[in-house]
Amino acid sequence: MVQFKKSIFSVPAVLLLLGLALLPAFFGDPSRGPLIGPDLSSFEYEEVEFENGDLKLAGMIFAPEGEGPFPVAVIIHGSGSSRRNSKWYLSVTRHLQDDGIAVLLPDKRGCEKSEGNWVGANFDDLAGDTLAAVEFVRNREEMDFSKIGLVGMSQGGWIAPVAAATDEDIAFVVSMSGSTVTTDQQLLHEEVHNISEFTWPFIARLIAPVTTQRIQRMAHFQPISGFDPIPYWKKVSAPKFFAFGENDPNVPVEDSVDVLRANSVAGLIKIYPNGGHAIRSREMNVVSAAFLGDLVEFIRQ
Repeated sequence: MVQFKKSIFSVPAVLLLLGLALLPAFFGDPSRGPLIGPDLSSFEYEEVEFENGDLKLAGMIFAPEGEGPFPVAVIIHGSGSSRRNSKWYLSVTRHLQDDGIAVLLPDKRGCEKSEGNWVGANFDDLAGDTLAAVEFVRNREEMDFSKIGLVGMSQGGWIAPVAAATDEDIAFVVSMSGSTVTTDQQLLHEEVHNISEFTWPFIARLIAPVTTQRIQRMAHFQPISGFDPIPYWKKVSAPKFFAFGENDPNVPVEDSVDVLRANSVAGLIKIYPNGGHAIRSREMNVVSAAFLGDLVEFIRQ
């Protein structure tokens, strides 16, 4: 009779090891709740349409009260789908509008009222959409503006320098919670933190390279894999503001600051304490008033 060796890992032992691995998911610090911000229904805005080649795009213009000329900030969306009622985008929009800065908030291609599909688009494609929005403002006779700049939020912080590097008339460029490392470096950082929500960080660091490779093969990531924003930032002559939230699980903040300084990319750099990816207030679950104040001051200067 053939005898099989008994495994050194019994079922209870395996379950115990699994339980220890997942312990942080049960006893870790609870994440912050949803961001609190204004609702789209509380705004007055104008529906607009413009084109990037054959692609029809749409968006909203939020004009301040009074007569111009006004500075204009064109917002660039982060990754994934965009929704008009995003508390994050509208929090920034509200503050700029209240402080005399007009905002063009486009609908990302393939979202809301814009045609096309963001899946499969590279940063040149998305920068083209941004430049089409800028050109729309420039050619709009009823829009009395003093200057036009870009506010790239999250992934928009990669798209902003691509657009600004090809348009010398862009007056200012803001990167809010945007990585300045490569897309692959950022993805690895993000995956480590995503996995760490369910297990210990050292285990997450072992698993993340595997899940990162899987994501890199996906249709939405393939066109941007390996992108390095630094060569584009070096070409941007407009004033630059790099804003980061401390402990951002999506952005390697220290590495992003280091790569800017190592490559002598001049600009205002600020890290907001415990701000996370949305650069939230430490006291309330809203976008940091300190950041919003700095944003207005930067644009006005």
